[in-house]
Order: sequence, then C-alpha cells, then structure tokens
Amino acid sequence: MDAVGLPLRELGLVILVAAAITFLTTGGIRSLAVRTGQVAEIRTRDVHTQPTPSLGGLAMFSGFLVAVALASQLPALTRGLMPVTPEMTAVLWAAVAIVIVGAVDDLIELDAITKLAGQVGAALLMSLLGLSWTLVFLPFGEGTTVVLDQYWSLAVTTVFAVLLMNAVNFVDGLDGLAAGLGLIAGAAILIFSLTVLHDLGGAVSAYPPAIIAAGLVGICAGILPHNFEPSRIFMGDSGAMLIGLLLAASATSASGKINMSLYGTADIVALMSPLIVVAAAVFVPVLDLVLAVIRRVSKGQSPFAADRMHIHHRLLAIGHTHRRTVLVLYGWVTAVAFGAVSFSIVPPPIAVVVSIVLLVGAAAITVVPVVRDRRARLR
Repeated sequence: MDAVGLPLRELGLVILVAAAITFLTTGGIRSLAVRTGQVAEIRTRDVHTQPTPSLGGLAMFSGFLVAVALASQLPALTRGLMPVTPEMTAVLWAAVAIVIVGAVDDLIELDAITKLAGQVGAALLMSLLGLSWTLVFLPFGEGTTVVLDQYWSLAVTTVFAVLLMNAVNFVDGLDGLAAGLGLIAGAAILIFSLTVLHDLGGAVSAYPPAIIAAGLVGICAGILPHNFEPSRIFMGDSGAMLIGLLLAASATSASGKINMSLYGTADIVALMSPLIVVAAAVFVPVLDLVLAVIRRVSKGQSPFAADRMHIHHRLLAIGHTHRRTVLVLYGWVTAVAFGAVSFSIVPPPIAVVVSIVLLVGAAAITVVPVVRDRRARLR
C-alpha cells in the first residue's frame, strides 16, 4: 500500500493488466471473427458504413477476469474477495451470464424480451450470490439509514442493474462512445470509492467497489484503441451490457453496502451522497434511455424499438463529425461525473466552481457547429 494507506499501486496494476489483456485479446477475436464471417451488418439506424466484426465484449470480459484473478493475489486487495466477502464472486458469475446473453445476441440477434430476461437473470444472480443493495441512506433531518429486507434488496438491485445495462447498450451507437463513457464513469466511481475507503479507515466493504471500478476502467481503456472511430471491432451487446453490469455492481457495492450514516449529516452534505455520484457518472446514458422510452411510448411504439433519435444522432444532425460527437459526450459525462466527485475531494465552494467550469466547457464544445454555421450565414 501507499503511505496514505490506500492500495493505489495495486489498483493501478489491476487497471493496467485489464487494459493490456483486453487490448491483446481484442486483436485475436477480431481476426477470428473476420475469418469466420462474424461481422455486424449495417442497419438503418447505424452510422458506420462498413460491415465490422463484433464480439469485442469477449475480450473485455477476459481482461476483467484476469484483472480480478490478479487482485486475488495481491495482499493489499485480498480483503475485497472471497472468503472475506462474496461480492467479487457474485460479480464474476453475473458477468459470465450477461456476456453469454450478449454474445448470443451479437451472433443471432435475440428479440427484446429474451434479452431482457437474460439481463434480469444476470442481475438476480448477482444479488442472490451476495452483491445487492442492503442499506439506503436518506440525508433528511438527522439522517436515516433504511435497511432493506431480502425481497426489497433483490428488487432494487435487479431494477438498478437492468436499467444501467440498457442505458449503456442504448447509447452504444458511435465508435468508442460506450467504452469512453464507461471509462469516465468507472474512474469517477473509483475515485469516490477511494474516498470512502480512506474515510472508513480501510473497511472491508469499501474494497469491492474499488476493484470492480478499476477493472472497468482497464477494460474500457483496452478496447478503445480498437473501437475508436474508425472502429476495427465493435464491443457488441456483450461488451455494452458488461459495462452496464459493472457500473451497477460498483455503484451497488459503494452505495448499497456502506453505511453512510457513519459520516453524520454535515459530512454527507460535504461528501455528497454516493447515489448522487453514481447517478452523475451515468447521467448521459440514463438520460438518453429515459428520453428514448418516453419518445417511443408517446408514439405508440415499443420502448425497445430502435430509432435514430438518440443524443448522439442529434449531435450529428447539428453538424458535429463522428469523432467530435463522441468527444462532446465524453465532455458532458466528465463534467457531470467529476463535478459531483469533486465534492468528496475539495471544499464545497471550490467544488461548485469546478462543476461550473466543467459544465460551461461542455456546453461550449457542444454549440461549436451552431455558432460556426451562424457566422458562415452572416458572411
């Protein structure tokens, strides 16, 4: 461990190994997919113009699996795994389930109900094996910690995980978008988890979310060189749903297992609720999901129907290039997620300034094409 008592070097190694294994494995999977003809055909709602291999999620899972195996061999991280806590085992089995569902969908395109059933099954498996919401802190008055019973815990965990899996899957429409958002959101949750780990004096319950988030950051970094525009391979539903599951797992572990009432109401205000931090980290994909469902239901369509009205489609429509659209969305997620996390690192007045600066910067890069077009018309 480092001098401050946090396993920074060990978590850094987990990130590097996850990234390296994912990067190296992706090349092999791409080669195999090309030789066997397993490439994603172009659909009406797609923005890519060439058939591209899929199944990058298998490489991401291999990177996460090796990273967790490494963590189990590092003394500074072993208290976050079996036999101390079952949470990492629960995550791994849920990841196996969702990657299988996603890979089958990538190969033969499952119908929406079957895919949803697979997502629910993976989420239930994670909860039943020991990673689920058990505590919810309500920062009202003197602060109240609500203890969920087995059924509420199962329900909350399942709904939360399925929501995030679909949110990330819905936003996975541009090269590098889902991987970048997963990396940024994972980094925000990792920083928050380290803050909690420090404040709780190395409590066992604070280790799993840090390990999960570190693995998530690594696999997203590993797939990005292959997946950024022009993409040589897609992560597919197997990768997008894996990112959503790992975000849900790290968030559940950080928010649903750690008794935040230990801080006291005043500290909660300064530190921010972990649930708010998590919501901020996944702000863009969740917003996109909610808007998509409202849009489709209002038109009498299935909420799972595909269209070209996602946030990234709208940004393309106002004049952003493919790459710049991805970078704009990176900017918004970074602004919201790290603006929220800054409240756990610096005093609130400084955090407010940081948040405003980040949001103004994100807004500025979003309107660049509009301003440029207006200037062109005035000439």
